[in-house]
Amino acid sequence: MSAAIRVRYFAAAAEAAAVDEERLEAANVRELKEIMIHRHGPQLERVLTACSFLVEGAAAHDEAPIPAGSTVDVMPPFAGG
Repeated sequence: MSAAIRVRYFAAAAEAAAVDEERLEAANVRELKEIMIHRHGPQLERVLTACSFLVEGAAAHDEAPIPAGSTVDVMPPFAGG
């Protein structure tokens, strides 16, 4: 079953998606990625290969469930210096 979630994009992910935030429905991180790629296209797909996903602030991988009402942060690698 899919859950309504808040997705926040940061840095290159926000640029590739052309939005900073949106509401989507997905049961797990893998499904969320598929929906995001379908919605925003190949530019976001390229960025997502390097992104980390945080569900309610905790690192999450493809099979991680996303509870209803959760916030998912899409975090590309950041340059340090």
